[in-house]
Amino acid sequence: MILSMLIYAFVTSFTPGPNNIMAMAFTNKYGVKQTFRFCLGVGIGFFVILCLSCFFNIILQQVMPKIGWVMSFIGAFYMLYLAVKIMKSRDSDDETLDRYNHFFPGMLLQFINPKAILYGLTVISTFVLPYGQSNIQVFFLTMALAFIGFLGTFSWSLFGSLFKRFLAVYQRPFQFVMGLLLVYSAISMIWGYVL
Repeated sequence: MILSMLIYAFVTSFTPGPNNIMAMAFTNKYGVKQTFRFCLGVGIGFFVILCLSCFFNIILQQVMPKIGWVMSFIGAFYMLYLAVKIMKSRDSDDETLDRYNHFFPGMLLQFINPKAILYGLTVISTFVLPYGQSNIQVFFLTMALAFIGFLGTFSWSLFGSLFKRFLAVYQRPFQFVMGLLLVYSAISMIWGYVL
């Protein structure tokens, strides 16, 4: 299940989304050094979303102990939905406003970013809580997932226009491979409950 979690985390973190597209646009306009504060804000906000997801899922499991498998199936279906969206998506609009290239807008963006919220809820309920044997393990898995999220956003920032040119040429194959990796993660997660 660790492999499925890592695949899900990397695909979700490194595919286009509001964080990544904004980081790429900011780098093109301001450079990596100026955009780092936005990426750091995204990483901290994402970590807070993951911690809140842990708290929410723990309470939900205490109130309804059998909810774990239901959340896993919801997570798997969300991954399949996300895979289809990634495979079918087109170029996004890179228009951004200057005032958002700062730490706090990057952090607050996570609280209105449906991709981050749904990711947090599904990855925590599907991969972290069922396999974390202690609070320390849960904390380190959450930190690792937040760090992968930060790396995804920062990589888009770091490669800026280079990554944008690459995706312009290889966008469809890239999206197809990322979608297939999500399908693999979803199937392996459901397979674990079927067997």
